[in-house]
Amino acid sequence: MNRKIIKVVAAIIRRGDSVLATQRGYGDYKDWWEFPGGKIETGETPEAALIREIREELDTEIAVEGFLTTVEHDYPEFHLSMDCFWCKVVGGRLTLLEHEAAKWLPLDDLWQVGWLPADVKVVEAICGQGC
Repeated sequence: MNRKIIKVVAAIIRRGDSVLATQRGYGDYKDWWEFPGGKIETGETPEAALIREIREELDTEIAVEGFLTTVEHDYPEFHLSMDCFWCKVVGGRLTLLEHEAAKWLPLDDLWQVGWLPADVKVVEAICGQGC
């Protein structure tokens, strides 16, 4: 059986020594925490998809500063391939348009929320760079 592959992007938005975490407000993984982002549309670069997704989800403009990691994770329903990028806010007010909650987490205390399984791998990549 061929598993459906979903290609997405995630923004690790930094503010000083903290990063933004968002809580899902819908679906099978409601109430779990994740880095904001979403699906890459046909013809989009990962960076363009990330800028669009953050505008749609948080009404915020970001600058993509650099690549962090690509996470490959098998969920029961599909395989997720997630390109993760360091970002910063350049405009807007971080308005929650799709998420239930958001919080700034200190880099040295990222484990205080219940991350989605794929996002656990992102936190591990961040901590590998010096949590």
